Amino acid sequence: MGKKYDSISQKHREFIERQKIFFVATAAPEGRVNLSPKGMDTLRVLSGNRVIWLNVTGSANETAAHLQESPRMTIMFASFEGDPKILRLYGEAKAVCEKDEEWNELLELFPPLPGARQIFDLKVDLVHTSCGMSVPLFEYKGEREDLNRWAEKKGEEGIKKYWEERNRVSLDGKSISTP
Repeated sequence: MGKKYDSISQKHREFIERQKIFFVATAAPEGRVNLSPKGMDTLRVLSGNRVIWLNVTGSANETAAHLQESPRMTIMFASFEGDPKILRLYGEAKAVCEKDEEWNELLELFPPLPGARQIFDLKVDLVHTSCGMSVPLFEYKGEREDLNRWAEKKGEEGIKKYWEERNRVSLDGKSISTP
């Protein structure tokens, strides 16, 4: 059934790149585990042991809060069409923000998206695959543009104000220093 690997193979990479959705999980040493669905064109496999994903503004900023206390991150992909498969990437991550030296270089790897607030850089130390035989089949109909429209309407200054008002404290009351 499940198989473990030290790095992302070409076959794993091709599977990852075909997926339209992925899930990110983080947890601080105490408090809630956060699990978030992610979409759009926001994930890049840079090598067999490095993945980055662009985080755009949302209702919370739990991943950044958790990484301040514990760098653990899991990214999961599940096949909702074709052969059943689940693939998880385990490792340690860091948040890269606009003020950081590598921001511009990494940001260039993604299409322009309004409200970009961090790039999470995951150093992968374990790849785990398992069957996805119980995962239902779904038909992909397209990307939602709601978040992009919302962020464009807010504008850059409106987004920064939103971060100050809504993205500075986690669900568990942890202060968030980023973005």
